[in-house]
Amino acid sequence: MKKIVIMCVAILVGMTTSCSDSFLEVAPKAALSSAALQNSKGVNALLVGAYALLDGWATPEGAYRSYQVGADNWVYGSVASDDAYKGTIAGDQPPISLIEQGNISSDNIYFRGKWRGMYDGIARCNDVLQLLPKVTDMSAEEKAQVEAQAKFLRGHYHFELKKMYNMVPYIDETIYDPNNLQSTKIPNTEDIWPKIEADLLAAYNVLPPKQTQPGRASKWAASATLAKAYLFQKKYDDAKVLLEEIVASLQFKLMDRYHDNFRAVTNNNSESIFEVQYSVNDGASGGENGNIGSTLNYPYGGGGVTTCCGFFQPSQNLVNAFKTGADGLPLINTFNDSDVTNDQGVEATQPFTTYNGTLDPRLDWTVGRRGIPYLDWGIHPGKTYIRDQAYGGPYSPKKHVMYRSDVGTNTFAGNPRLNANNYRMIRYSHVLLWLAEIEVELSNLEAARGYVNQIRARAANPDGFVKNPDGTPAANYVINQYTLPWTDQDEARKAVQFEQRLEFGMEGHRRFDLVRWGIAAQTLNEYYAVEGTKRPYLNNVQFVEGKHEYFPIPLQEILNSQVNGSTTLVQNPGY
Repeated sequence: MKKIVIMCVAILVGMTTSCSDSFLEVAPKAALSSAALQNSKGVNALLVGAYALLDGWATPEGAYRSYQVGADNWVYGSVASDDAYKGTIAGDQPPISLIEQGNISSDNIYFRGKWRGMYDGIARCNDVLQLLPKVTDMSAEEKAQVEAQAKFLRGHYHFELKKMYNMVPYIDETIYDPNNLQSTKIPNTEDIWPKIEADLLAAYNVLPPKQTQPGRASKWAASATLAKAYLFQKKYDDAKVLLEEIVASLQFKLMDRYHDNFRAVTNNNSESIFEVQYSVNDGASGGENGNIGSTLNYPYGGGGVTTCCGFFQPSQNLVNAFKTGADGLPLINTFNDSDVTNDQGVEATQPFTTYNGTLDPRLDWTVGRRGIPYLDWGIHPGKTYIRDQAYGGPYSPKKHVMYRSDVGTNTFAGNPRLNANNYRMIRYSHVLLWLAEIEVELSNLEAARGYVNQIRARAANPDGFVKNPDGTPAANYVINQYTLPWTDQDEARKAVQFEQRLEFGMEGHRRFDLVRWGIAAQTLNEYYAVEGTKRPYLNNVQFVEGKHEYFPIPLQEILNSQVNGSTTLVQNPGY
């Protein structure tokens, strides 16, 4: 009835104004015009909007979901690798199951979600850059700082697209016309690495070493991201210069305790180079500024942690990788010959003895497993935390999870899964291990060993071990540095790559690292061959070399790219 009345009023208004079309010039309500934004406050609001897409949540309802887009790439970098299973149950979020099982097709909504989210972020950056010349109440220096941040973010969003899909269009402010829906329909036949580099270099040259507000990109954030782009292209000398400059700045250091990189109370610490900011109880509706991209990824029930949703369970292969030998070094070539003991199929009421072999202590800050304290929530009970153990395995994710002590302060009042535990996109440990990687490729093996040993020395700090309630170590943690000289380049390369997995497990980097190292097919096919005996849905899964290094260009985006009846986007090989 109310709708009908409104329609009638609209018709009457149309009749009484039919002799004039001035009603067409009325500005829409709840929208700011370009003129209203042409000032310092307006352009900075647009810039904050460009930052907002880092977490994948700032979009009209239904356009895409935050867990398709979020900065941590848990689906594309971890579940699509050997680090994690989708988890939960078979019928929940089947598009993720298809990705995990190598059934990768261009009509999967997750691929389109990531594509749309990144180009949404790019459009926001271009809005800033187009508006900036029209602003009159800012100094040239202030404008330069805004421009540099927008270009950093634009470079980042294009970088995300590049590592996902490879051949994608680069859209800058000279191409993007918000009044012309055809303006961005350009071919994806050009390699966009040079343009990504140009944006990140422009940011690096202008941004300050430190920002007054947490979360804003600094010179070192741009430097590290540019160095990462160089690494993806194997431009080792170029990357080395930038990374060594970060070390020489003395602005960053490893936190004494590894797990302080995964706590809300230690956000923006001395190890953080670029961090995606989450906040709660800040007035945003529904707590949507919290870590919403991981909202599915908590133990399913019991223990008071949460009741949803059981996704993102660590793989047995990842757990096995944390085994160490009697010398405290990783078992790089034999780690998966046997399994760390787990409680698969063991009821919570039945006794269970935890694995007593030697382990890297980073395991129990990465993976929740039965018999080991789960942050400050108490001892992980095993099966009662798992929605379907036969399907998703016996383990729980950990790094993004809130502490019990966070509840009420660093968690949203209506849903503690929405919390303020930031995502550390680039931290100082990345810099050190990237330098180790570079030194191996430049045949400076002892320099590489030194960088890896810095990481291992931190991990060996007993103050950073997971502890039982009585203060004793929760497991048999034995970890040492490499003491013998590195003389074999191939073995050194394996050691560095393995250390990156141990340091950054479950953080969304793994598949992209395997691809850039050129070992994705071998590593993942070996993983599927063994893991398929534990998880039947992984039986006969294959990573197809020459195809699966990149995900497909979303089918709907190809269809939408038509100009004059012809599509401008070309699909990736094999799809």
